Amino acid sequence: MATFDSVMQRPVGPRGMTVSTIAAIAIVAFAIVFPLFFDPLSGFLGTSIQALAYVVMALGLNVVVGFAGLLDLGYVAFFAIGAYTTGWVMSGFYGEANIHVFVTSTVEALPGIHMNFLLVLVIAALLCAVAGVVIGLPTLRLRGDYIAIVTLAFGEIIRVFAINGPEIRPFGENYPLTQGKQSITPIDQIDLPFLEPLNSILSLRGYYWVILGIVLVCLFVVLRLRDSRIGRAWIALREDEVAAASMGIPLVKTKLLAYLVGGAMGGLSGAFLGPFIQVVNADQFAFSFSIFILAMVILGGLGSVWGAVIGALVLTFVNNYLIPDVLNGVPGALGLDFQFSDLGFGVFGFLLVIVMILRPQGLFPERRRAIELTEGLDGPPGGPPMGATPAPTTTRGEA
Repeated sequence: MATFDSVMQRPVGPRGMTVSTIAAIAIVAFAIVFPLFFDPLSGFLGTSIQALAYVVMALGLNVVVGFAGLLDLGYVAFFAIGAYTTGWVMSGFYGEANIHVFVTSTVEALPGIHMNFLLVLVIAALLCAVAGVVIGLPTLRLRGDYIAIVTLAFGEIIRVFAINGPEIRPFGENYPLTQGKQSITPIDQIDLPFLEPLNSILSLRGYYWVILGIVLVCLFVVLRLRDSRIGRAWIALREDEVAAASMGIPLVKTKLLAYLVGGAMGGLSGAFLGPFIQVVNADQFAFSFSIFILAMVILGGLGSVWGAVIGALVLTFVNNYLIPDVLNGVPGALGLDFQFSDLGFGVFGFLLVIVMILRPQGLFPERRRAIELTEGLDGPPGGPPMGATPAPTTTRGEA
């Protein structure tokens, strides 16, 4: 019987395109026209934009956790660095600097540091890539839970720096690191070359198409990395670090590249969310956000690129649309004295438990992991089940 993978790779049509290629083209085409079906300021469209931003983060974390097997509990740090990059160089936060790079004439009249959004994306990605290397260096000799503890500490360090930023002035008295729990606002609207500047007050469609483009670029990069030599090295590292080292895989380089790529994608998402939300403050970067992104990766399927996409979309819509807008008033209608949004973390926990019981490989698992969790228990064809005691063998002299 044909498997799902064989069906998706089956050539169809006169040009020999596979089913998976046709499906990908259809999904991208639908995603492009999707905002045209909603009001330009629709709340559902705003939730969709946030979902796509979280897709970028889930793809980045999936590289670290799913591909390389390095448990990261401090991923919120990359979101923070990317968002604060926009606060530093796309606002009037440093009002006395008066630096303008590739911005419109309207923005040029404003005080502070103002740079073009594409340049800010590059800066945020580079800063987070460096931060990824910094977090990776202390974990080179660690495994399992110890890596989780170090990355958790890194995320908390960034959060503490964000809270106490007003007291940290590395470049002079008038240049604090952050605004603490007060917000850096407003952030410049996104301005792309040869296009009119976006305006989230009038329409959200432009922001949707920008983050969709970032998602498509990140998907292309992750898929190419997964099928490359470094991708195979990450998977070997995840399966057995000792065996990977014995086969000549450079562990230091492989681990640092995983942190670098994952951190850069987190920075890209944070740099987009800064101008979209128009607010950057320390309260946005709690530890729970790292768990939220990790839950997306686990729900979709560890190591699965498309699983990370699906997990991010599902959890974002559950958290930002289904619970507050659809189910929030259900307990009150039943005579109960609470709102459904008060049970948000309980809902996430319930969903994860149900998925772990009914589909432990995730909603859209990587093929290798699906085989391990479903067929692996039966052992190799023709052999005893895994865990069973093999039948005793005898030599010719013992017979």
